Amino acid sequence: MRIVGAHHTGLSVADLERSLEFYVDMLGCDVLWRREETPPWLQEIVGFPGCVVKRAQLRIPGGGHVLELLEYATPRGAAVDTHTNNPGTAHLCLLVEDLEEAYAALRARGARFRSPPVRIADGPSRGGLALYLLDPDGIAVELFQPPRPG
Repeated sequence: MRIVGAHHTGLSVADLERSLEFYVDMLGCDVLWRREETPPWLQEIVGFPGCVVKRAQLRIPGGGHVLELLEYATPRGAAVDTHTNNPGTAHLCLLVEDLEEAYAALRARGARFRSPPVRIADGPSRGGLALYLLDPDGIAVELFQPPRPG
């Protein structure tokens, strides 16, 4: 097997509309498509016969990577502990030009954070800034401003 690229990253969410407000309205992603689906092929792939899934695919600004949001209308799932130290959780990292500005704008809109911007003191990202922002389901979205050259 030879992997030739990445197509999308998928996140299961409790409420697709609420998540779209966050990822589209707050973070600026573009909706590529959205629909409610029940096809047998999808039910087989996800392992839930008879499921109904509300899905949307979003383009992340500045690149070609796609974010897929999935709300299982049937069967409903249960919320999980999304703290990033728990095995099985993940986070999405988005690049920003000015993290201080992004933090102020998102904070003014009521976004939830694990911390304010933190300067990275060592390693390959030394001099950069990063923070964890929480989406409506508590999924961590890292905002990262790479170190400036020079």
